Amino acid sequence: MSATPQAHGSADPQPVDVPVDVDYLRSTMVDLLLTPSPSGRTDAVMQLVGDRISALGVPFDLTRRGLLRARLGTGSTVRRAVVVHADTIGCMVKRLKENGRLEVVPVGSHSARFAEGAHVTVMTDDPDCVYTGTVLPLLSAGHAFGDDIDTQGVGWHQVEVRIDEPVSDLAGLTALGIQVGDFVALDADPRITPGGFVKSRHLDDKAGLAACLTALKALADAGVQPRVGAQLLVTIGEEVGFGATHGLDPDISELVAVDNAVVAAGQASSEHTVNVGMMDMTGPFDYHLSRRLLALAAEHDVPAHRDVYRHYRSDAAPALEAGIEARAALIGAGVDSGHGHERTHFDGLVALTRLLVLYLQTDLVFAEWDRRAAGPLEEFPSDAVQPAPREPAREDAIGGA
Repeated sequence: MSATPQAHGSADPQPVDVPVDVDYLRSTMVDLLLTPSPSGRTDAVMQLVGDRISALGVPFDLTRRGLLRARLGTGSTVRRAVVVHADTIGCMVKRLKENGRLEVVPVGSHSARFAEGAHVTVMTDDPDCVYTGTVLPLLSAGHAFGDDIDTQGVGWHQVEVRIDEPVSDLAGLTALGIQVGDFVALDADPRITPGGFVKSRHLDDKAGLAACLTALKALADAGVQPRVGAQLLVTIGEEVGFGATHGLDPDISELVAVDNAVVAAGQASSEHTVNVGMMDMTGPFDYHLSRRLLALAAEHDVPAHRDVYRHYRSDAAPALEAGIEARAALIGAGVDSGHGHERTHFDGLVALTRLLVLYLQTDLVFAEWDRRAAGPLEEFPSDAVQPAPREPAREDAIGGA
């Protein structure tokens, strides 16, 4: 096969930068945010996602556990996947306390520091028994505890959930039907500012999911078919580490995970751009696919940043750990204060959507090589597209006098 340095650019014919329906992006994101979906209790949000995809006329199915697989493009073989998750962080009832409050533990990785003060929804096994409440520190009344509220520790053993019902003991909680193992969702409370900022819990990754659905709508509205058979895989366990462990087509050779990009001191990601992750805690992403995405952004004036994330995993990690033989990359809109009081901007969401639309119109990074499971060394696209300068050899290292 021919392998040239131009492989990281867009393949002919050139993709079209079609219009993005920002109103659809906004309404879809808000609908998703207002539907609680902590990992382990995601059926309702998947019904919403399915309804949105059905309205676009895109075929899909669900796996036994509830992952959604939408099919894009024509042809019998699916070569490409865009993976995004619908589950969020949350809590679970660990103990009904004698004072009529709830001890909770986290679902997913997040700090009790940012749970303090959160309004929550307690979902029992009876769908008609749903209660509101608030996560409070054990010492929360300044008039009662004074300066002690400033010196108590931070941690899940230092907080409790106050239920908005007239209960003050364990028997009262039991009478409400609340049990150990009930899910406690942190209310998203989404707000959109006049300047385009979006403030809400669970932008990770409902903002990314809204961008994916908006990208599908942009392609459908423009009558543009993806050049390569693709699937949108919406997972339900990313926050607990096993999102994209199954559901991917066996012939997938490219996987792009869509997740939040880390906006914080020392990071290059921005709320106003799409961001391409070059590496996270599991290792570098695919050299060629990452640079294909960056090249597409540059060619079409999509604002983009590169970044490296330290305490971070996405759906790409479990997919690769499960053994998928595919190039993997990570893109996302910038989210400030991830897993805390999150914020992003519509500029970044639109940039993310545009890059997804462009990417889905391209061929595979290496059109011939990547359609095969294996091939001979002489056809492997190596030196021509990923050169590595040879290190000068020292004489004493090769037996010189």
